[in-house]
Amino acid sequence: MTRTPAKLIPEDFPVLPGLEKLDDLEVVLDTTDQAQAIGYLIFEDAPVPEEAGFSAEQLKELGFTPKTGEGLLLPNPHGADVIALGAGKTQDLDGPALRDIAAAAVNAAKNASRVGIVGSIKVPHAARYLVEGALLARYRYEALKSEPKHTHLEKLLLQGCDSTSADVETGRNLARATVIARDLTNTPPGYLTARDLAEAAANLAQQHQLGIEIFDNDALIEMGCGGLLGVNRGSYEPARLIKLHYSPSDPVAHIGLVGKGITYDSGGVSLKPSDQFHQVMKMDMGGAAAILGAMSSLPATQAQVEVTAWLLCTDNMISGDAYRLGDVLTAADGTTVEVKNTDAEGRLVLMDGLSLAAQEDLDAIIDVATLTGAAIVALGQDLAATFTNDDALAAIVTEASTNTGEETWRLPLEQKYRSQLDSLVADISNVGGTRFGGAIVAALFLQHFVGDTPWVHVDIAGPMNQEKPEGWRPAGATGFGARLLLDVIENYASADTSN
Repeated sequence: MTRTPAKLIPEDFPVLPGLEKLDDLEVVLDTTDQAQAIGYLIFEDAPVPEEAGFSAEQLKELGFTPKTGEGLLLPNPHGADVIALGAGKTQDLDGPALRDIAAAAVNAAKNASRVGIVGSIKVPHAARYLVEGALLARYRYEALKSEPKHTHLEKLLLQGCDSTSADVETGRNLARATVIARDLTNTPPGYLTARDLAEAAANLAQQHQLGIEIFDNDALIEMGCGGLLGVNRGSYEPARLIKLHYSPSDPVAHIGLVGKGITYDSGGVSLKPSDQFHQVMKMDMGGAAAILGAMSSLPATQAQVEVTAWLLCTDNMISGDAYRLGDVLTAADGTTVEVKNTDAEGRLVLMDGLSLAAQEDLDAIIDVATLTGAAIVALGQDLAATFTNDDALAAIVTEASTNTGEETWRLPLEQKYRSQLDSLVADISNVGGTRFGGAIVAALFLQHFVGDTPWVHVDIAGPMNQEKPEGWRPAGATGFGARLLLDVIENYASADTSN
């Protein structure tokens, strides 16, 4: 990679350290021989399996409840340790539940390198969800640690689930999308500039047979990307626009993805107020990372939907040349935008990506961004806010949320708030005039650039980061959105998108 003199980074620094560990996991079907710990599914409405060696009463005394996702390690001096795995009600056992169960097994037996799961599991393609959950739970970002703190799972042994090796690889591929997103989002900002992100994208595109174009500042000037260039003005590092393309042999639809790739956000002139905010601003490129992860895993799904992605990448820094309050930037579609807050930079780079996407003949556009604190105020840190101009597309996203466990909640795209974006000197302002309804106003700003194309905006500001590990979500970057997008794309072709 091209390095600036100020960087003291080893040339062999791994930008995607999680991928090697992902592919190293060996999955064995139909046996739990050699397992150091074996998990048994414990249901609320069924007897405890005899081979678990514990009764329901004993487990209750130990503080175990059979709620889905609960896990309790029970040491066994005479053989493999036992993991009691909460599975809820028998009728509720499905793929997402199995994902949670596998994560509970890995977390409970975190010192075991060989973990087994046993049960008469009738869920179709069960291994897909078990492998996915195990890999997501096992993830740790340790690229800069001298010594890893955790023993990584090396072998997952599954018995009693009617699955194939294809199911295993499907689960691995889904986890790969999230691991890529997590690795990139966890990387320190000095190690991952816009140029570095573009190079990582180029490597992934080559590995996964994706088309790719990378546009530098000169090209961005020719394209009229005034939003991305304006935000980039205060930075030592040049901006990059990354365009990725997946083209199956006979596509039935064409979807555009647009991702915010702010590799570090100081807030610019509207400087962020505290160290607490600044510490997580390396994750402000989580939307671009999620899209890059999804695009990398997309070819393996063989989805019959053509996908083009635009990733708008720069940092937002303060300097003598930084863009200022009152400046007017011109988007790629010619819209003039008055800057009333330089910390509302995400929508300024997205407006260029959305403008470019709207110029294509697309069936739908999805943008993903860590956009507003207002979305966190409204929904907390576990849910992403969605806004859309199309009910059919909203239904597909909601179903994908249920399937993947990446939770979303639709908020209203209330048009009467649009007047907050009026400007005296330009076509539109980048923020409203009050502190209320900020997530809605931001979405209304983005809607201006998509025209009549069906569109959904996914604000992942809340769920992009996890302070404490929970289930298959480790502490740090969650990679939220990568698997959500894959599910949307795979199911778009068969969904009824007529309104």
